[in-house]
Amino acid sequence: MAFRLRPVETAFYDLFTESAEHLVVGAGLLAEMLAEGADHEAVAQRMREAEHAADETTHAIVRRVNQTFVTPFDREDIYRLASQLDDVMDMMDEVVDLILLYEVRTLPPELSEQVEVLQQCADLTAAAMPKLQSMQSLEDYWIEINRLENAGDRNHRRTLAKLFSGEFKTIEVLKLKDIVEALEHGIDAFESVANIIEQIAVKES
Repeated sequence: MAFRLRPVETAFYDLFTESAEHLVVGAGLLAEMLAEGADHEAVAQRMREAEHAADETTHAIVRRVNQTFVTPFDREDIYRLASQLDDVMDMMDEVVDLILLYEVRTLPPELSEQVEVLQQCADLTAAAMPKLQSMQSLEDYWIEINRLENAGDRNHRRTLAKLFSGEFKTIEVLKLKDIVEALEHGIDAFESVANIIEQIAVKES
């Protein structure tokens, strides 16, 4: 049996947990953005601040990789995971920005279902990050993320069908379709995070 020496310091795991916690904040802000009577400008500003904080955490992970001789797992995997977590935050920021820029006031209720999926994905991801240190009890995480992504796909198809049902004006369809697609990409990005974690766990087991 091969043994691999690992550093005992927890900085990388703490930073990944911090990065995932930013996603919980972002998903919460996205839910606020869809709420009736929301102050879109104020929520968008808070999302920009949250996205900036997430960027800072990503930069901190990269700096630590560059300064660390022995990393807890492969450097390439650390870069990939940090980058994908950052991509999820960027996707949620894009949704908020589109709602603001398009001045959309009436949103189909199906969008709230997608945001609920995003919030569940964010919560699961934040809970999974501390488990990277032991690489134990992670399988349920990526299985559940996959299930949620499938649910998101179904919601996505239903939402598109509603958009093209004739209920909305053409200009509204164009605006809402961009938002719907960005939400779908956000859910897909969460699945990509889970896939990376699965690959790391298999490699490190």
